[in-house]
Amino acid sequence: MLHSLTSILVPIHRDGWKFVAGFAVAALILFAVWEVLGWLALVLTAWCAYFFRDPERVVPLRDGLVLSPADGRISSIVDVVPPGELDLGSGTRVRISVFMNVFDVHVNRSPVKGRIVRTVYVPGRFINAELDKASEDNERQAMTIELADGSRIGVVQIAGLVARRIVPFVSEGSAVEAGERIGLIRFGSRVDVYLPPGRAPLCAIGQRAIAGETVLADLASDEPERTARAM
Repeated sequence: MLHSLTSILVPIHRDGWKFVAGFAVAALILFAVWEVLGWLALVLTAWCAYFFRDPERVVPLRDGLVLSPADGRISSIVDVVPPGELDLGSGTRVRISVFMNVFDVHVNRSPVKGRIVRTVYVPGRFINAELDKASEDNERQAMTIELADGSRIGVVQIAGLVARRIVPFVSEGSAVEAGERIGLIRFGSRVDVYLPPGRAPLCAIGQRAIAGETVLADLASDEPERTARAM
């Protein structure tokens, strides 16, 4: 019985409690005005609590693994030149994009263990985060993580069509563990990961990813890029 309850009652991230409380107060007021509006506000309160859920994750621990920083669908895997704010040079790298809809967990996690050597906030637009140009046009928070061997990985949190706030949990100079919480994006968005040069992804477009658990790449492996098909 206890296990069943804990599997349903997922913790809510502290950043979400003020929103849940706001919706709850509005629901109480609206019940007094018109019951139909009260029930609608109660549904929105439940959705808000669901949106800000922050479940624990079982993180694979091995040097070289690059984990998904976000829950969602892998929407793009391309070779591109990283944005200048990451300071990763002018050569091309594999960029893996994970798109989060409004029903996904929005707490983001570090893909690797290392030290954050660069963080840059870039103001911008709020177009659909699934579009490729969102990497350059949208509001975003970029960070570069240096691994123990000196290689670097870029992580970019991108605000989307509905998202209006990126909340970082870490800062430049912070040491992070693989799977550690690094930030949250409110209400639908995307996270990009830039692999070190010459590294192949071990995931596929359309695959569902779980932050802190799904392996996107293995820097200690020479396995070629994987292919996949819908079944």
